[in-house]
Amino acid sequence: MAEITAAQVAQLREMTNAGMMDCKRALTEAQGDMQKAVEILRKKGAATAAHKAAREAREGIIVQHVLPGARAGILVEVNCETDFVARNEMFRAFATEVAARLAADPNADLEALRQDAVGRIRENIKITRHVRLEVAGHGLVAAYIHTGAKIGVLVEVGAERPETVATDAFKDLVRDITLQIAAASPLAVTRADVPPAVLAKEDEINRQSDRLKGKPPQAMEKILAGMREKFYQTYCLVDQAFVKNPDQTVAQHVAEVARQLGDTITVRRFVRYQVGEAVAA
Repeated sequence: MAEITAAQVAQLREMTNAGMMDCKRALTEAQGDMQKAVEILRKKGAATAAHKAAREAREGIIVQHVLPGARAGILVEVNCETDFVARNEMFRAFATEVAARLAADPNADLEALRQDAVGRIRENIKITRHVRLEVAGHGLVAAYIHTGAKIGVLVEVGAERPETVATDAFKDLVRDITLQIAAASPLAVTRADVPPAVLAKEDEINRQSDRLKGKPPQAMEKILAGMREKFYQTYCLVDQAFVKNPDQTVAQHVAEVARQLGDTITVRRFVRYQVGEAVAA
């Protein structure tokens, strides 16, 4: 039997990021053949992934990757079992690579990469969801990951003229919009985007409010209209108070920047992810 040296173990560990004892056992089984040892560890990783697949993965991080030119980008949630691993650099490097690969190819097969990560990190890992936005016409795609990587935002903002997109004012506006979405958690861009069923349910709840008891019909309708307005100010991005200047709505701030640039600017769509919400659902 070939003698396994510390240098060989260190080399295999450097190549695979596997544990020291796993590397030593793999080299022993492979009788010192480095490539065979790598294959053994890869197979072990696949087996480990299958074994851990039943364990719940509710922790994790949100990652993003915007392609050069900012015309396309992706937002990804990657889950693991513990917050300790979610803060681990190896896990974060894996998640970052996942985002880069999916940004380039949304249909990329990442199962082998995931199994390898499970084998090295030794927790169940799931690439839970991802969304890719690409600009139609003139505009930018921007992303923001909040401190701790538990919340992430991806947004597309459009303009009529290509010159607008190149300005610092437009780029600053897009950045501010990502911060707004992260902080204020809107669920739609405009009132027109609110699903009718959501609005109907909100009205149903409001009609049962104590504020309406004993009110005459005319007063009741006025109160309901006010309650619906408050709902829009929370639910719809453009109706929210702008976080950097609460005296303005987001729509007013966007219009102000658009006037300065002599263009029409539109928030076309956005996605906001928070770790665990998809798992809980």
